[in-house]
Amino acid sequence: MSHENALVGVKVVIDAGPTYEDIDPVRFLGNRSSGKMGFAIAEACVAEGADVILIAGPVALATPGGVACRVDVRSALQMRDAVMKVIDNADIFIATAAVADWRVAEYSSRKIKKNASGAPVLELVENPDILAEVAARDPRPFVVGFAAETDHVAEHAREKLERKKLDMLAANHVDENIGIGADDNALELIWPGGSETLPRASKSQLAKTLVARIAARYHARKAT
Repeated sequence: MSHENALVGVKVVIDAGPTYEDIDPVRFLGNRSSGKMGFAIAEACVAEGADVILIAGPVALATPGGVACRVDVRSALQMRDAVMKVIDNADIFIATAAVADWRVAEYSSRKIKKNASGAPVLELVENPDILAEVAARDPRPFVVGFAAETDHVAEHAREKLERKKLDMLAANHVDENIGIGADDNALELIWPGGSETLPRASKSQLAKTLVARIAARYHARKAT
């Protein structure tokens, strides 16, 4: 199989970007994910011939050409619902989204006002773990996770790979100069029994290399 059509006939579901967990009509819990890496991966998958469904959190990015379907969501619960609606037909699931770990237990339909009693206390509840839920399905797609870490990147990534029983995990170190929100990145790829470092490059170039590695391991698993 040539590199140019490594994913022809393969259905790929990708989630990308942040989720926003609303507190009241004007405030939310969120993170700094721009969605750039996930959108670059979607573009690279299309270039390899894949049929791509892109599920995007609130980002300011144009849909890559050739993407079969884009679904826009805001919250983690909405992203989970969107993923589960299409995952049955997926061959590969690439979870690049920075899904919020928590949401407020009770959304306020009115703006929470400042008052003399001080800051409000927010009760948080855990959001569903979309990646772990997909990985636990039987049968399941080839599952690729992402991890953004500030320290001990390889150790945390290997633990996440094994705990969630993933087929591959792409981990990156984040600071103010690389990773979230930046135009370039570097990745530590980890899979059961192996690893590879992808050095710093533009997210577009990095996505092409990553998708080639995903395609190779996906086809290797299918051949066993």
